[in-house]
Amino acid sequence: MNGFLIFTKIFRMKALKHIFFFGIFFIGFRGQSQITVHPMVFAGYEYQNSNFGEVGARFIFLKNDNVLYRVSGSALMGKVNGEFAVLPKFQGDILLNFEKNVDIQHSYYFLAGTEITPQFVAPKAGISLFGIIDFTGGYAFQLGNSQLNDRVMEGLNLNFTVNIPLVVFSKSKKNK
Repeated sequence: MNGFLIFTKIFRMKALKHIFFFGIFFIGFRGQSQITVHPMVFAGYEYQNSNFGEVGARFIFLKNDNVLYRVSGSALMGKVNGEFAVLPKFQGDILLNFEKNVDIQHSYYFLAGTEITPQFVAPKAGISLFGIIDFTGGYAFQLGNSQLNDRVMEGLNLNFTVNIPLVVFSKSKKNK
């Protein structure tokens, strides 16, 4: 066999493998209970070799209250080396609490996640109170040689966030 035929055969095998696992993934979700999505807005503070204010939007995905998945996008805004800077950020988190049949025990969640910007990627861990107030800490790793206003953004990462569910702003419908 020539090299091209071997390449196409291997490519087809890999493609079929990916399609198979993709199909299994969706079949698994089809048999499960429905996933609920809750949109939120949030504001907070982040320390990453400089002080930043943060505002953004977040979506929470859940089937029950034990495991929550969050995806968010935000903007970090602050002064870095005397110049104002805005830094886009994408973030993914998993919140865990496996206490059963005890409402007060569901007031906190253990949080693990990762945030990524054009300058750094930062794995983090923390705690979320009522899913509203988050305290996290981690370590940021610089991406390539990127800097923000001549400052390397590698090092300790601390974050405090207040989440506001958008359901708070919706009007309640009364049946008369």
